[in-house]
Amino acid sequence: MAEIYDLSSLDSLSIGADGEGSSITQKSSSVSKSLVIDPDVSGSNSILSLSVGLSQGVEMGSLCHQQLVNVEVTVADYLNAPTCFDSPASCNPIEKDHELSHKKKPSEVFMEDVYEQTRESKIVVRGITGVTYDPRMECHRNLWDPNYPECPERFSSVMLRCTEYGLLQRCKFLPPRRVTEEELLTKHSPDIIEILKRTSGSYDMKYLEDLSSNYDSIYVHPTTYQLSLLAAGSTIELVDKVCKKEVMNGMAIVRPPGHHAMYSEFCGYCYFNNVALAAHHALNNCEASRILIVDWDVHHGQATQQMFYDDPRVLYFSIHRYEYGEFWPNLKESDFHYIGTGKGKGYNFNVPLNRVGMTDGDYLAIFQQLLLPVALEFQPDLIIVSAGYDAALGCLEGQMEVTPACYSHLLWSLLQLSGGKVAVVLEGGYCLSSLAEGAALTLRVLLGDPCPILTKVDPPCASIVKTILNVIYAHREFWHCLVFQKLRDLNSQEESSAAIYVDTDEIQIHVPEVKFKGSEIKLSKFPTRNSYAVQTSAEIEEFEIRLENLRSQTSLRVAQNKVCLVYDEVMLKHVCTFNMAHVETPNRLVATWKLLKEYHLLDRCLRLKGRLATDSEILLVHSDEYMDFMKRTEELDNAKRKEAATKLQSVYFNEHTLTAAKMAVGSLLEVLDSVLLGESQTGFALVRPPGHHAEKDTCFGFCFFNNVAVAASVSVSKYNLKRVLILDWDIHHGNGIQHSFSDSSSVLYISIHRYDNGNFYPGSPDASETVVGTGDGIGYTVNIPWSKSKMGDVEYLSAFQQVVLPIAYEYNPELVLVAAGFDAAWGDFIGSCSVTPECFALMTHWLLALAGGHVILCMEGGYNVTSVSHSVVILEKSKVKLKKKPLPKGQNITDTSFKTRSIVITEQFKTTDESQPLSSRKLNVK
Repeated sequence: MAEIYDLSSLDSLSIGADGEGSSITQKSSSVSKSLVIDPDVSGSNSILSLSVGLSQGVEMGSLCHQQLVNVEVTVADYLNAPTCFDSPASCNPIEKDHELSHKKKPSEVFMEDVYEQTRESKIVVRGITGVTYDPRMECHRNLWDPNYPECPERFSSVMLRCTEYGLLQRCKFLPPRRVTEEELLTKHSPDIIEILKRTSGSYDMKYLEDLSSNYDSIYVHPTTYQLSLLAAGSTIELVDKVCKKEVMNGMAIVRPPGHHAMYSEFCGYCYFNNVALAAHHALNNCEASRILIVDWDVHHGQATQQMFYDDPRVLYFSIHRYEYGEFWPNLKESDFHYIGTGKGKGYNFNVPLNRVGMTDGDYLAIFQQLLLPVALEFQPDLIIVSAGYDAALGCLEGQMEVTPACYSHLLWSLLQLSGGKVAVVLEGGYCLSSLAEGAALTLRVLLGDPCPILTKVDPPCASIVKTILNVIYAHREFWHCLVFQKLRDLNSQEESSAAIYVDTDEIQIHVPEVKFKGSEIKLSKFPTRNSYAVQTSAEIEEFEIRLENLRSQTSLRVAQNKVCLVYDEVMLKHVCTFNMAHVETPNRLVATWKLLKEYHLLDRCLRLKGRLATDSEILLVHSDEYMDFMKRTEELDNAKRKEAATKLQSVYFNEHTLTAAKMAVGSLLEVLDSVLLGESQTGFALVRPPGHHAEKDTCFGFCFFNNVAVAASVSVSKYNLKRVLILDWDIHHGNGIQHSFSDSSSVLYISIHRYDNGNFYPGSPDASETVVGTGDGIGYTVNIPWSKSKMGDVEYLSAFQQVVLPIAYEYNPELVLVAAGFDAAWGDFIGSCSVTPECFALMTHWLLALAGGHVILCMEGGYNVTSVSHSVVILEKSKVKLKKKPLPKGQNITDTSFKTRSIVITEQFKTTDESQPLSSRKLNVK
């Protein structure tokens, strides 16, 4: 039998893990009132709901659209009355029939306050971006080979482009400094330091060149020692300031680079390992306990790997050209199966690229399928990016096809994983145009500007899919987030050792293969001149034309207002006068508006005035007959309205319903205009009644006019947009939106919702993953239906990484509309799920990388006003970090959500072939 606790005077609850019971612990100021615990689910206590207790065996979703009581009240009475979610348990009509139980037993698990971070963020505002550089870094050059790729122009071109974009002026300049000898000795030998020190100020070219020939891809200049000290020290200074929150994030535009510099050997243009030294400093001087180093330079940062290979405090993730060891630095240790040693085993990720020509789609797939899940589980305190741009289009060393704009998307996806603490450190990049553009767009994202729209995202190639599966195979036993990649033993047919993925109509078995084609001969002397490939003038011209075309197609315009917000009290007048406990209450908006005001967020938004939608706008989605019906409801008395509502699905009317519904649509359209006309970058429509259930010719599930569907239709008809993405994360399937665009490719509809095999509202088979659209819209409806309750952050974030983001990036929308219901939130008894405010914020952050940042959220459901208001508030904050790991130790993603995701990918694959626009779905790792 479920136990129901009155939490009106409690702050937290301790739950026993032995399945025998629970005990209440601390006093509290928490708004949440009651908690239902079922000790009979899976042999341990499980949270069923927060706010309203229901007996075991009653499906909460089935009650969400039922009338609870029939009491005549006035509008004023309703607005002043507590809702069933805010009253003590004894005030709730459902709970009168249930006996409260307050047994105290020893506890083993402590429940955290889910709103703690939201409250702590009240005084937090976006921090400043730091930048460090020194013009003297141009002095380091090759005296005997003026065409050497690692040249002073690399530094000056980046500085020039950042200046042209006006970026440096917006940053806080961090004065450069030299690394101390004590700091150097933490990662480098005394002998190697002394060797370089002796070259300082020497212009003996024969001596310098002879010394350089002892090391792979090295030249020494009279200033090399001093500038290497400066590069390392400046990097440490940046990381120190980020860790101590003197700046929120920052970029070190430094040279010489560092990630190849080993403990006792110079290598690959590098002398001292800037990033490794800075990471060591953060671990030992800044109280950082977990650091993520992302190395996207096209060359493997073998030295950084070596320095933390046995250290579980540092997760090193490198994406590099390998070609089975035939590409420099030609090391076996650059392959996927080198995963760390000792306590550091599982904390070293190598993603080897075994062919050239990798594109934006390949790199995005690596991030979405590997890096983001692992980074979320690792929960870093700090992220350091070894930012080489030699995988960029035009760089002969990398021979890849990554666009400069793609780097901003890669970085954007990481920005909120460490509470905003990110330091970007310049490494390689030898095509000056793409290097300068990529670095400048990276700094632009650190400053908070939106990511430019990518011109095209190709599907990840077969080679990348194979590499991703190889990495999963090597790391699966160490990371819970990789467990949902099913493995199979070829001999026993039991799941255990070989990854599988969806390719055609059958399951393909992937067997990892280690292959090395490189040379293991260690040279005693290395060439110092003409040891690099040279592009012809025709090749250079071709790449410059392509880069210029990319620049011309890339809009970097930033709206004057970052966020616009609309709200109008007219929408509060729509109330259920015969049911004071009705869940679709004006208090949902009132509480949210109050909290936004309390957190001083209204002052940071452009506040728009709401308006009534015109009939012609509403008729883009709804029929004339239905509009006439809605108008007639205004003329009815209360009894007639109640009678009309009983003949429909889960709605109520009063004399203000039509006006409120038209205000909701019109207000959202005001936000749409503000964003698409360039006045605002993003927007939030705090509106009700909700809309996503409303069909063409009928109201449905608290909804009268389909707010989001109308906005999408206006964006297509008025603004001539060709690709609009609607993401619906309301716990209920948005049947009305789906049906409005099921045969259209102009709107991609993705819904994450509870389905329970058709037993959860609205209970239509159209919410199944097998429904993918019709006609021209085949493949443009993507349903992600949960078949049970209690889905939380890990399930939602997994759905984003594995399904939503890959499809969204390939679709490449011009506008993103979010049907933002918050009834999947922790504490909402209707949804009975446990998504935290931070998770909603992270999903929103990832969406903001799309469509040039043109993302509009429109309020849908959500019936615990505390959860709704806190979730909306955290969306508006500048940075957020999940309070705890999405996958705590010993916990895996649920089998149910894994099966759902796998079926979705399979069904979407059936809709695609090489000629269709969303073909990358067939290459999603299963």
